[in-house]
Amino acid sequence: MANIQYYDVILKPVVTEKSMAAMAEKKYTFLVHPEANKAMIKEAVEKMFEGTSVARVNTMNCVGKKKRRGMVVGKTAKTKKAIVQLTEDSKDIEIFSGL
Repeated sequence: MANIQYYDVILKPVVTEKSMAAMAEKKYTFLVHPEANKAMIKEAVEKMFEGTSVARVNTMNCVGKKKRRGMVVGKTAKTKKAIVQLTEDSKDIEIFSGL
């Protein structure tokens, strides 16, 4: 496994209707590095966003979809998503506050 630092773990937030509805329960969804595990994701969220404490992390591997352009068939890249549940007394994550 590569040497992954905490700032390389979280790639970007996932902004969908379902993820925005889950924010009411203090659940935040991120695209993460494919080789990151749950402990790395928990450490990255707590270090990057001050005042947050993570209760649990759920991860899912999303396989790449098959795409066609005429006769040529290819695949999109596989991704990994993480749903991070914060504790009740932790602060909210600021990047989602303006949405």
